[in-house]
Amino acid sequence: MEYKNKYPIIFVHGMFGWGSSVGIDKITPYWGATTGNLMKYLTECGYECYSASVGPVSSAWDCACELYAQLMGTRVDYGVAHAKKHSHERFGRSYRKPLIENFENRKIHLIGHSHGGQVIRLLAHLLTHGDEAELTATNENDISGLFTGGKENLISSITSVCTPNNGTTLYSLAEKANIIQPIGRATDFVIGIVGRTFLHERLVDYQLEQYGLTPLRGEKKADKIITAMNKMRDTDDNVLTDLSFKGAHELNSFIQISKNINYLCYTSNGISETDLKSKNIKFPFLKPLSRLIAKQDLPENQFDLVFDDSWRMNDGLVNTPSGRNPINEPAKEFDGTVESGIWNIMPELTGDHGQAAGLFANKNKLRSFYTELADLLISTENTKIKSGASD
Repeated sequence: MEYKNKYPIIFVHGMFGWGSSVGIDKITPYWGATTGNLMKYLTECGYECYSASVGPVSSAWDCACELYAQLMGTRVDYGVAHAKKHSHERFGRSYRKPLIENFENRKIHLIGHSHGGQVIRLLAHLLTHGDEAELTATNENDISGLFTGGKENLISSITSVCTPNNGTTLYSLAEKANIIQPIGRATDFVIGIVGRTFLHERLVDYQLEQYGLTPLRGEKKADKIITAMNKMRDTDDNVLTDLSFKGAHELNSFIQISKNINYLCYTSNGISETDLKSKNIKFPFLKPLSRLIAKQDLPENQFDLVFDDSWRMNDGLVNTPSGRNPINEPAKEFDGTVESGIWNIMPELTGDHGQAAGLFANKNKLRSFYTELADLLISTENTKIKSGASD
């Protein structure tokens, strides 16, 4: 089949999400959700696209390593230095077949929803710049190609959708209520239980074998559940950390923008500015959270973030300003021309966090949004680089 796009589009899910390789996707696809399978629709429209699967509660680092292994069709290598720092296994599962053929000789577009946006930003950084800590800690004949850098040419574009690029005040609220650790422990326990049942093989995949919390399919059984939970107890190598202002700041301080990659960001808002009511929040679970974010006392300014009333606007999980560009990276409002090496801030979406992926969304609007986005990305494929970043 001849596709409209020269470069495949890879979709990366967010927290508690899944890709097309996970059993639940056949029942309820992450991309499209209640509107139907978006990947199938886009493919039928002539776009080459794929939905990747990474750890739904793992850190952006671990997810980036898993995404790279899927793209290459190789074994997941979390890195010698990283694995030692966080006291987990260096290697994860093996992918016998690459997500796309001949990835190392092709460019790709990456679209990440929610935490998936942080994952793809980190992947692009590592492919471009490598990682000094891993280079120092690893024999040159044993290191993953992800950590050696020099592969900027593999990425055409990065698009973040409803991504907490600068953290979320919802994490701060949970932290004040002292429920971050209980949430983490409860999540680990549920994952551990489910990971030891047929559901892990047929329905869900938490991909936490590096901590021994889930089995390594066909290779290694899971550790004893209490042993694995204790291993995870004190780690900050997880998605919750990335959602905090501190975690997002650490990611932003580490990740460097690449001058030859196109960056786009979409943020969303379901809150009325006049009365702070969540009139455009469709998912019932997100309604009380959106009101809580809108009416909470704003945090003190930190990490170069200024918390004014615009931070009351949100999609039920992520503050609208946080979905814009990372605070330390250059940006411009989209003016019809996509510039590389700078964040192109796209028109704000109306709705909640789930609608951007299809949950309780209008089918026609959702499909139009992603076909228009795909066409925009295609328009950049043969465009001479016009960089908005300084060298």
